[in-house]
This record gives sequence, structure tokens and C-alpha cells, in this order.
Amino acid sequence: MPMTSPSIIDLLGRADCRYTLVVDVSKRARQLVGGAPSLISTREKKPLAIAIDEINSGVITYDKPPEEE
Repeated sequence: MPMTSPSIIDLLGRADCRYTLVVDVSKRARQLVGGAPSLISTREKKPLAIAIDEINSGVITYDKPPEEE
């Protein structure tokens, strides 16, 4: 089985937890399926792979919401 690049460890630096990472990747992949253009140049064709590459390259970022008091 081939190793996915980037690894989950690398991607976790882009979000506060695995759940947030999955939500961000899936949300971006749905946008790509809906016709949104890719924000990076990539050889990937699958929306999920493109979304992962975009997050890994830093063009899609996660902003942690402020803590409620």
C-alpha cells in the first residue's frame, strides 16, 4: 500500500485536531467538485487529493474561533 503524501502528522500542523482537518479537507473537496478552481498547480485530478495539497501548501488555512467566555 503506498504511503499518502503528506502524512497526517504533517497536516496536523495546519489544524487544531484531526476532526477539524477532516472537516476542512472535505469542505474544500466539495467546493472543488462543485466547480471551484484549484488554488495551486498540481498533477492531482481527484478533488480530495487537491484539497489535501492545498491545505498542505498553506493556501487553505484554519482560523480557530475565539473562545467564548
